[in-house]
Amino acid sequence: MDLWRSMEENGLCQWSVFRAVLAVLQWWGFNVTVIIMNKWIFQKIDFKFPLSVSCIHFICSAIGACLVIRVLKLKPLIEVDPEDRWRRIFPMSFVFCINIVLGNVSLRYIPVSFMQTVKSFTPATTVLLQWLVWRKQFDWRIWTSLVPIVGGILLTSLTELSFNTFGFCAALFGCLATSTKTILAESLLHGYKFDSINTVYYMAPFATMILAGPALLLEGTGVINWFQTHHSIFSSLIIIFSSGILAFCLNFSIFYVIHSTTAVTFNVAGNLKVAVAVLVSWLIFRNPISALNALGCGVTLVGCTFYGYVRHKISQQTPGTPRTPRTPRNRVELLPLVNNDKLDDKV
Repeated sequence: MDLWRSMEENGLCQWSVFRAVLAVLQWWGFNVTVIIMNKWIFQKIDFKFPLSVSCIHFICSAIGACLVIRVLKLKPLIEVDPEDRWRRIFPMSFVFCINIVLGNVSLRYIPVSFMQTVKSFTPATTVLLQWLVWRKQFDWRIWTSLVPIVGGILLTSLTELSFNTFGFCAALFGCLATSTKTILAESLLHGYKFDSINTVYYMAPFATMILAGPALLLEGTGVINWFQTHHSIFSSLIIIFSSGILAFCLNFSIFYVIHSTTAVTFNVAGNLKVAVAVLVSWLIFRNPISALNALGCGVTLVGCTFYGYVRHKISQQTPGTPRTPRTPRNRVELLPLVNNDKLDDKV
């Protein structure tokens, strides 16, 4: 009987590991594919309109979320009061929209490898924003863990052979937008436990409404000219809309990976995902990367992993653990709100 129970537990353990590996791999696949497709759209198809691409992604994600929740009923709908939709979700959608647009704008001007490395700066911007604006205090280990992230990004920026100031600023302000969205979510969405699908269900329609006007005004003429001068319209449109469909699938994969892995696995897998995206993008686009640039990227990823480890250790600290005079009484005060920005690949 004990042997049978042991074999059964061993089988469940193996299935759990297999499920976690499968979840991580499909998450990597969708994420890297969306990033590469977006870069391909800007660079190879010559559809250099990041606002329009973002708008297409929002539309595809809104339709996809509606199908999953309303038609297929694969996820239960989290009900939100009409008043809260405008008072809470609309401001979140506005920041969410800016975050996605800035990410696509940065992809338009800088290589995937550089963009992904700069995006890893998000933990630092989140800690700094909470410290400067909200006067939140952090454990010294959090500050220490940010040193390799900042140092790695500085090294990468100084040695980037395809550096573009506008693209770099877009990626950097994208980090600030991500941090702001994460911090605002703590207060604006208090009382609602959204998963990634419900988040998209409510935010994507607002984001489409916010972005449609600017996209039409700023890029409308360029898009019309592109239609008139581009040769392979049909195949190009298939790629553009496929990127939007895959962007929605990415949200589903995020939901699956969160429920199949631990917080530590999620953090490590998220940083390895960046490394995979950098490698795949280099193999496809062959953008020049110097040895020091690669070293800076590596230092940044190691720093992000260390940051996630420190957050995990502090969150696991028992209430009875001795405190130093500089340590806040409330354990929550020790932690920034962001978990390495791995959930912010949405849409």
